[in-house]
Amino acid sequence: MTQLATHDLTVRFGGHVAVNGVTCSFEPGTLTAIVGPNGAGKTTYFNLISGQLKASAGRVTLGGRDLSRASASQRTRAGLGRAFQLTNLFPRLTVRENVRLAVQAAREGGHRRGLNLWSIWSDHAGLLARADELLATIALKDKQDELVASLPHGDQRKLEVALLMALDPQVFMFDEPTAGMNAAEAPVILDLIRRLKADKSKTILLVEHKMDVVRELADRIIVLHNGTLVADGKPAEVIALPVVQEAYLGVSPQRESA
Repeated sequence: MTQLATHDLTVRFGGHVAVNGVTCSFEPGTLTAIVGPNGAGKTTYFNLISGQLKASAGRVTLGGRDLSRASASQRTRAGLGRAFQLTNLFPRLTVRENVRLAVQAAREGGHRRGLNLWSIWSDHAGLLARADELLATIALKDKQDELVASLPHGDQRKLEVALLMALDPQVFMFDEPTAGMNAAEAPVILDLIRRLKADKSKTILLVEHKMDVVRELADRIIVLHNGTLVADGKPAEVIALPVVQEAYLGVSPQRESA
């Protein structure tokens, strides 16, 4: 059953077509890696899905609902969760407060049950309990009182995943989640994604350059080249295609056989 779909999704910047009529559907319980050379349109495609960019043509649907006219925040509330290539955090707040605010945003819809001091305290305690649970999941409980600005890059990326988990979206979108991380930090993020993947009600989209990560995590690969979808299928099959070898890996089958 399709959870997320794009229909002839297109965006033009002047005379340049950055994403060209991409039609693709994504099902729950699957992790799809989106690959391609630099400038292929991967992040632009993500931006069109999540609402950071307005499409020139085409549609985005989630659970059959047309989100094409919805803003980025409306798409988030509808169930699209996006982690950015650059961290998107509150640097002057503590680690715990960042997560608490994300939990609160997911739960409330802004409604308060009157000015009942007990309910306010109870709500706050519940938010903190959930925040602490998420911090334990990402192994940052010992840094909960530190300002986010003081965290190393790898910890900031882990925190961003926790914020995304707090929102409990239907679709998780990760744009190069291990970018800038060292060899010791990256496995923590990848393990978190594996845990999310175990929930078969969720759909995961992953933009990633590292082919070892793609091979390990992906159920499916789609390849963009010059904004066009050029391949779609199981990882081993897609990686072996000549168009992928040339466009993504820079290997020419003709030159290889010569």
